[in-house]
Amino acid sequence: MPTILCIETGSNVCSVALGNKQGILGVKEVCDEKAHSSLLNVLINDLCNEKKVTLPEIDAVAVSKGPGSYTGLRIGVSMAKGICYAISKPLIAVGSLESMVYGIDDYINVNQFGREEVFLCPMIDARRMEVYTALFNFQKHPLTEVKALVVDGSTFESRLKSKKVVFFGNGAAKCREVISNTNAMFVDDFSPSARFMLPLAMLAYEEKDFKDVAYFEPFYLKNFVAVKGKNKVLPSQK
Repeated sequence: MPTILCIETGSNVCSVALGNKQGILGVKEVCDEKAHSSLLNVLINDLCNEKKVTLPEIDAVAVSKGPGSYTGLRIGVSMAKGICYAISKPLIAVGSLESMVYGIDDYINVNQFGREEVFLCPMIDARRMEVYTALFNFQKHPLTEVKALVVDGSTFESRLKSKKVVFFGNGAAKCREVISNTNAMFVDDFSPSARFMLPLAMLAYEEKDFKDVAYFEPFYLKNFVAVKGKNKVLPSQK
């Protein structure tokens, strides 16, 4: 039975999990977007020690491929590739939004709406009024492509006319501010987690859908834009 190490660093949450076909064996996570580089390795070591599993004993490493935080994704993918290279195990990439959809059942009972009466809309904050998002049906199948979307009052108007839309993730608050349709449902306090990646990671492992450890890159969706800090200029000395 394969054991997979899952790594999720595409948001403000730094999360790692171990799991197999029977489910999650253990999870370690910290909610601090500035701690990914310093704590990711610590979380992996702590989890493996707690579960008495060494890295060479795992069968694959799955990493959240994006979209999401540019820096966070680079940290997670670099760590996953390094581990795979060191222990000669396959690399699996899992879509960030897809894994979020697999986690929504931990927060609400989607069955309450009926199988054909709800869309699932995970959202990742992309700064300003923009989010990374896609629509999924009740069966967790994607209905639209992943895209960066500027949210306003009419963004999901056509969808909301016919069905309920469940918005969740750290970008959903932006929709709450501008969407007042009664078919819009917002899930508070939803956080991405490495444990949500496991079903998709197991499927990829069984289908041998592995990535090239040397050349795989995260799905950034948007180019990185560096923001300059304001320089504090001292008055000239005379």
